[in-house]
Amino acid sequence: MPPYALILDDHPLVARGVAEFLRSRLPHLEVAVAAHADELEPLIEARGAPAIALIDFWLADGATLHLIAHLRTRCPATAVAVMSGDDDPAVIDQVRAAGAHGFIHKQEPPETFAQAIEALMGGLAWFTPGTHAQRPARSRELPVTPAELGLSARQGEILALVLQGLPNKRIAQQYALSESTVKEHMTAILQRLGARTRVEAITRLRGRLLVLPQPQPPPP
Repeated sequence: MPPYALILDDHPLVARGVAEFLRSRLPHLEVAVAAHADELEPLIEARGAPAIALIDFWLADGATLHLIAHLRTRCPATAVAVMSGDDDPAVIDQVRAAGAHGFIHKQEPPETFAQAIEALMGGLAWFTPGTHAQRPARSRELPVTPAELGLSARQGEILALVLQGLPNKRIAQQYALSESTVKEHMTAILQRLGARTRVEAITRLRGRLLVLPQPQPPPP
């Protein structure tokens, strides 16, 4: 079978862009695109091991670190590289520790991306230095206000403390409320969130960053 590059990315525009770029820079290399992890094995069974595999770090069901180890074992001669737009330096550390041959930041210019591919295809490692790792990590949490959750301002304040792990007694002390009042608020919060317990409420808010409105200064 002719050599080919394997791209795993669940963002169709990104995957198509990377594929077209590879075809333009390496015309001898065929390109196969997968949007889901479960598409990898059928592709490898049908076409053999890819010359290079470019994997998005974040897929819909989470990080792809487990796929790195799988590909290294399944296709030992394949250059395995991870792509990500994540600025968290820990991501690069995890990718390297998982056994990948390289990490390419999605914000790199095309020339740098091409250099990375050539290095990886030549048997070298490529881990993007400094420029992106020095940036502060960007949160992957979507901001949401209490009002957007259907909560009052007070309920939002209580929920914020719940997310910090504070029990009802501490919350009551924080806002000079009775514990029974806090329990009433908690009942309403759980109903709004469609949760039965505090743990379930916290789980439902995973990936969301609760943003409380700023207090307004008193009028002059």
